[in-house]
Amino acid sequence: MSTTQSERLRELLEPLIASQGLDLEEIAVDSVGRKRVLRVVVDSDTGADLDRIADVSRALSAKLDETDAMGEGEYTLEVGTPGAERALTERRHFVRATGRLVRFQLAGTGELVARILHADDDGLDLEVPGVKGRKATTRRVALADVEKARVQVEFNRKDKDKDEKEEEA
Repeated sequence: MSTTQSERLRELLEPLIASQGLDLEEIAVDSVGRKRVLRVVVDSDTGADLDRIADVSRALSAKLDETDAMGEGEYTLEVGTPGAERALTERRHFVRATGRLVRFQLAGTGELVARILHADDDGLDLEVPGVKGRKATTRRVALADVEKARVQVEFNRKDKDKDEKEEEA
């Protein structure tokens, strides 16, 4: 997708997405045979359920039909949310990933896997899991030191809230 088309689509769609209470995370146009697919990724601090995705999809479709932003050829519009192993690139991504396990690539210190406890304008408070029976430790990391970060999928994580409620009973 050309930069001008990307910029034009972003300028056209971002205000509409924001009016729905969502953030525009990504726009991509891919060719699939003779057709094109416009993929729009949205998110919010409270998440986006299927009803919100359907509402924003209808609104985007209507807006795109009013303009020539996609040109004359056929295309398919796909609206969704970021995947489970999303890359974290903006401060709001780290805030939304609070409580999640993340693999970090840090400037000068290498790789770290830790759980985000808190995110603010300056950095992250992390819980680094203990190794070989040792207790977890906390660590502060400046956002400027994060070169790459990606949420990790956890299949066997216990739900803390559920565990605490069971202990109270």
